[in-house]
Amino acid sequence: MSTYSALADRWPENAWLQNVCAKAETRLREHPHGDLARWRETLQELPRVDPRADLDQPAPRLGELCARPDQLKKSLMGLHPWRKGPLLLGGVEIDTEWRSDWKWERVAPHIELQGQRVLDIGSGNGYFGLRMLGAGAELVIGIDPTLLFVMQYLACSHFSGDIGNYVLPLGVEELPAGPAGLDTVFSMGVLYHRKDPAEHLLHIRSLLKDGGTLVLETLVLPKGREESLLTPENRYARMRNVWAIPGTGRLLDWVEGAGFTKPRVVDVTPTTTLEQRATDWMTFESLAEALDPSDPSRTVEGLPAPVRAIVIAGG
Repeated sequence: MSTYSALADRWPENAWLQNVCAKAETRLREHPHGDLARWRETLQELPRVDPRADLDQPAPRLGELCARPDQLKKSLMGLHPWRKGPLLLGGVEIDTEWRSDWKWERVAPHIELQGQRVLDIGSGNGYFGLRMLGAGAELVIGIDPTLLFVMQYLACSHFSGDIGNYVLPLGVEELPAGPAGLDTVFSMGVLYHRKDPAEHLLHIRSLLKDGGTLVLETLVLPKGREESLLTPENRYARMRNVWAIPGTGRLLDWVEGAGFTKPRVVDVTPTTTLEQRATDWMTFESLAEALDPSDPSRTVEGLPAPVRAIVIAGG
């Protein structure tokens, strides 16, 4: 059986999805990443446990308890770094770089996912997809071009079984335009990485069915700079590919300009070193090293420290 045949079978009449699944199969089969063989070996080493999926909790619990948790932890560390979570796999708690549950708590009160088919752009290992299913979604199609995150998703699926959450090794630019018939599209932590934000938003609009919902989470400028736009010359918070950070007013203009209706900002929250930090499961430098040690309201480049906004809009 191919990796994404179960996804294709969940919506066989959707030609757009069949095309996307075929692309994902080819990418996974032909990917040249030098660590792919090692990661596949790690997946093969995972112990067999009864599948389980308790999703509506900060750390989704996947799989029954493993008889040898120390060995399982060693295997899962072979997929380091783990960035989105927390997760509980076979009884092993994975304390990820991001407290993604905090972001979910900011999003969840403003959306209704019961019975919906959802696209999660930049999904990482599929953590948010698990939370979406826990909130009642019928199907979550995640995409992320980082192959390691796909391997982490496959590890999660080993413990959960096929529950309707998938991560495909594709970037958003590889998705064909719609119609895709999707009820909700999430784009969280993606917009500022796109050279053309307007094109990204128009692409999302084409994938939503009429009356669908956009959930957009992105970096914004701090209060008082609502109509401003920052275009970093080099790096932002040590990230190379940050192209544009708008104020919330400018951001709403972008969303409305792409054809979405009634866009509204439902949350604005500064990112802190409690929410994004190095852990045993992500041992590289994190947000603390990206902030000015003498003034944490600034990045090491002297720019405003990260603030994130959530926008909800109709399709």
